[in-house]
Amino acid sequence: MTASITRPGGDPAVTVRRATARDARRLTRLVRGSRAYEGPYAAMVASYRVGPDYIEAHRVFVAADDADDRVLGFYSLLLAPPELDLMFVANDAQGLGIGRLLVAHMRGEARAAGLAEVRVVAHPPAEGFYRSVGAVRTGTVPARPPAVAWDRPELVFPVLPAV
Repeated sequence: MTASITRPGGDPAVTVRRATARDARRLTRLVRGSRAYEGPYAAMVASYRVGPDYIEAHRVFVAADDADDRVLGFYSLLLAPPELDLMFVANDAQGLGIGRLLVAHMRGEARAAGLAEVRVVAHPPAEGFYRSVGAVRTGTVPARPPAVAWDRPELVFPVLPAV
């Protein structure tokens, strides 16, 4: 499954593709440099690593600029149990529709895998975004110090229509 955003002239600008081991360093830099994790959240991503082994073991997809293959964002979908494990958009690409593109792609992948829903335990500042693209809040995941020092919203993306 591919997805893209097009420029006004109709040329593709961004394409979502499967991540490769070559993307690992770029994904790690994107996570560690995320402005969403500044201040009290910084410790959570300071040593985070998206390695080639993670990319090989999971369904990781990147949104890349068609002109230069620059990674603008990425997500990781776990199938069992169904969960959006990671989702990041580059600081300078926020507000351009990259996050919406990634969520639409993730839902398509989940649908193709036969999933009815996908859980996401969100970074607190990201809850509003997830809700704006169709996720429904289902609860709160308590803090687990020292790894995570704050409570996090738990949401679900409905994928398959109810029968």
